[in-house]
Amino acid sequence: MDLFMLKIMTNPIKSLLGAIAVAAVMLTLTACQSVYKKNSRGELELFNGKDLQGWKHVLEDPSVPAEKVWTVRDGIIVCKGEPLGFLYSEKTFTNFRLLVEYRWAPGAKPGNSGIFSRIHTPYSALPACSECQLMHGNAGDVLTLQGMKMAVDQPRYFSIKAHAKAGDISGVKKLEDKEKPAGEWNQVEILALGPKYQVWVNGTLVNEVTGIEVISGPIGLQSEGGEIHFRRVNLAPLP
Repeated sequence: MDLFMLKIMTNPIKSLLGAIAVAAVMLTLTACQSVYKKNSRGELELFNGKDLQGWKHVLEDPSVPAEKVWTVRDGIIVCKGEPLGFLYSEKTFTNFRLLVEYRWAPGAKPGNSGIFSRIHTPYSALPACSECQLMHGNAGDVLTLQGMKMAVDQPRYFSIKAHAKAGDISGVKKLEDKEKPAGEWNQVEILALGPKYQVWVNGTLVNEVTGIEVISGPIGLQSEGGEIHFRRVNLAPLP
């Protein structure tokens, strides 16, 4: 068989393989983009109200199944609070406006939790990240964990060195307490633009923080003691 005939026979095969490869990539991209539905305001609904599609998890005790900690009931994510860990979104974000609704389990003692963002790898039960604190009585504080950067020359700044699980912590206390009584629904809004974070609790601006490390990372919902419920996790990506 001469070289000319061989090229005629092999080129269609190469073209077909190339087309298959392109189609596979496009299918993967489409699948990633369709994990989160957009609402009428253009926000990504990270929680679909039915199941935990689009979320992964990390637990301090990896032998514990995720469903022992997080379940979906009546359109609500129910987090038991133990063991320590977090759910995180499959997609990563750098700048965003995030809206989360949460409550402590009605009739139970309120506990501790948080909303993570810009989570670093490698992941641990308390990862390097920026956290909007949800601990009862401290909702609206902003922390960085495991040595993640935050400017120190700002009002209400504090630090904790060499925490047993969270490493070096930097934080800024909230301006005022706007959390509702335990068992009632709260709304938290976080605006992350470059190194600046702003936090609203139930419609009131309670914190402004500067100098936070700018990286891309997932959004996380924390398990850290006390049953907590989430029913809305909407995010608008920003440039």
